[in-house]
Amino acid sequence: MAADRLSSVGPLHGVRVLELAGLGPAPFGCMVLADLGADVVRVQRPGGGLLDVPNDPLTRGRRTLELDLKAVAHRDLVLALAQRADVLVEGFRPGVAERLGLGPEVCTAQNQRLVYARMTGWGQSGPLAHDVGHDINYLAVAGLLHHVGPAGGPPIPPLNLVADFGGGGMLLVVGVLAALVERARSGRGQLIDAAMVDGAALLGAFAAGLRAAGQWSDERGTNLLDGGAPFYRTYLTADRQYVAVGALEPQFYAALLDGLGLADAELPAQHDRAGWPVLAQRFAATFVGRTRDEWAALFAGTPACVSPVLTMGEAPEHPHNVERGTFVDLAGVRQPAPAPRFSRSEAGAGPGEDWSAWGIDPSALAELRRTGAVRPD
Repeated sequence: MAADRLSSVGPLHGVRVLELAGLGPAPFGCMVLADLGADVVRVQRPGGGLLDVPNDPLTRGRRTLELDLKAVAHRDLVLALAQRADVLVEGFRPGVAERLGLGPEVCTAQNQRLVYARMTGWGQSGPLAHDVGHDINYLAVAGLLHHVGPAGGPPIPPLNLVADFGGGGMLLVVGVLAALVERARSGRGQLIDAAMVDGAALLGAFAAGLRAAGQWSDERGTNLLDGGAPFYRTYLTADRQYVAVGALEPQFYAALLDGLGLADAELPAQHDRAGWPVLAQRFAATFVGRTRDEWAALFAGTPACVSPVLTMGEAPEHPHNVERGTFVDLAGVRQPAPAPRFSRSEAGAGPGEDWSAWGIDPSALAELRRTGAVRPD
């Protein structure tokens, strides 16, 4: 994959997606669809996006129309595009699309094959449906935020990765793809109600299973995967950096002890929870004796599951990421490359300049350009 340009043919080639621009999760989902080769047209309000992020990776891979959805002519243009679309994605609060005259009943009246995907925080129904919120709020109500953070400390938001992008944008994509598969059988589209609180709760299924089995405590920072286990947490190094340790399996744990020079030390057993504070203290005292990169070099090639904790600036330079092309440079911005990878298809860079599939002829396109409604990518 070239460093400055992505391939132009993806597995979703030929699928047309109309995006009514919103924040975060919906643009992320549309970015993934565009990465996979869909022809995505993004409709946003005049004057730019909702956030001032130059060359925002979340908007990559699609063309942009700047339209005032309250203007009748612009609304009619969006409805005309919806007739040609396979998928429409909107991230407004419940009822907003209807008030704009772009709700699912209107958009599907002339296009029964349209998959209409709605992305909200709380969903289209329920007591909180019309409330505002952000990732941290959805995680809180989904029962996950309580479990993220150190023992004895407050819950800590895991960036906005879990509810916004995992439970929100990624589950939106799953819903869209599933609806397209179903449409191939039925010939009809359907409405998708993608809620971040639902998706976040879904991502907690594994932890819910452990809790039901009596293997997970509600006391934060005391469990196997929340930093409670001394063999699954981060440790400070001599240069004030960190290493991540994930030595869960017995053979990996043995390799960890060997690398730390503690294989013959008198230590509590790995899963003796009463002994975890002792293990954590010994591990911490050992890790602080070398720098992060010294530990990375020492454990390289071993099964100890020890990795350097990299910054977003450092990650693109890691040899593994360089070899795989995990990051790319687009429009002057270093950003994650599309994923996953396919044996015959490549991730897409956008549909180019051909608007004919959307029913916009050259004269109409010229007028849109003259008025500034078509924003150059």
